[in-house]
Amino acid sequence: MRTIRVLTGATCFVLVTALASSAVARGPAPQVRAGKAVASHPVKNGLNGVAGFTFAPGGKIWYLDRGTGQVHVLNPKNHRDHLFFTITHVDGSGERGALGIALHPDWPKKPFVYIYVTRNLHGKSRNYLIRLRAKNGRGTGLHVLLSQPVPGGTTQSYHNGGHILFGPDRKLYVMIGDAHNSANAQILNGSNLRGKIMRLDPDGTAAAGNPHGRVWSYGHRNSFGFTFDPKTNRLWETENGPECNDEINLIVKGANFGWGPNENCSGTSPGDTNNSGPMPRIMPKYVFDTTIGITGAAFCINCGIPSLNGDLVFGDVNTASLRSLRMNATRTGFTGTDHVLLTGLDGVYSVEVSPNGRIYYSGQNGIYRLGP
Repeated sequence: MRTIRVLTGATCFVLVTALASSAVARGPAPQVRAGKAVASHPVKNGLNGVAGFTFAPGGKIWYLDRGTGQVHVLNPKNHRDHLFFTITHVDGSGERGALGIALHPDWPKKPFVYIYVTRNLHGKSRNYLIRLRAKNGRGTGLHVLLSQPVPGGTTQSYHNGGHILFGPDRKLYVMIGDAHNSANAQILNGSNLRGKIMRLDPDGTAAAGNPHGRVWSYGHRNSFGFTFDPKTNRLWETENGPECNDEINLIVKGANFGWGPNENCSGTSPGDTNNSGPMPRIMPKYVFDTTIGITGAAFCINCGIPSLNGDLVFGDVNTASLRSLRMNATRTGFTGTDHVLLTGLDGVYSVEVSPNGRIYYSGQNGIYRLGP
């Protein structure tokens, strides 16, 4: 399987993935939207591989330094940057590191910070979901909510997933990659959480109504982004294929998205990478036959760019671009082909929405805001 590598100075941030959902739209050559009037505005430069960030209700940005495990709080109004906590023993090789961050939905009344991070403890690397408590502006009481093993060595240091997000149901959604072993995605034994999306209560336990313990959906390869549509509360996920079939998926409770040991790119159907495990298998809503290294995603709902209102905006790490897709009338799929909004950017890792609806994204060297 091909690995997509983005070389950023001395750092090689490896980005890869794959998945599936029902009526499939295929992406031909992207179009640059005419008269788009979209620009990227720097919020903070001089950063080091911000793979994950989120917003507090008041607009402060919480972000992670992927390689060092530093957790920062940035006030975009006065540009003050505060070091909140440093996670020790971080393994930042390949796609590993401090990857995802979320705040408790009752923040700051419940001052809990959730972080997905790869750590090497006692000579073994694992992906951890941890929780910190904020006290007097600092993090304290590191508590492990769950962990999963990753392959040994730096040559297999990818397929970690890592995006985390509280949903409209106030549950914590967590993506764990297949750890470079496609068979993991089809194993539902309660302990192997790799290749799956979790749905958790804030204490890390399985949320009521889950179909498979902590697991919400399975048959996933790896994902760098998922987001909820504010108009419908539906969960959408981006997922990179091996050397074919980057996908955008509408996540279905309990569903098998088909990634597993039978996958291949030798045929012409998007189902070739969604052909494992029990039926039915959910096919993608949109497929890129040639991989783009699809990353973070967010919906533009009154985001300050009228031409994008209602669209899904997502990252393309191969060309350091942002793209968009228009939703259909029922917001269950897409109309037309994708459009390139901006290209030649500082990488696109995570894409998030601020409390006032504006879209922000992170790259290798900073955090940026989309606007006119």
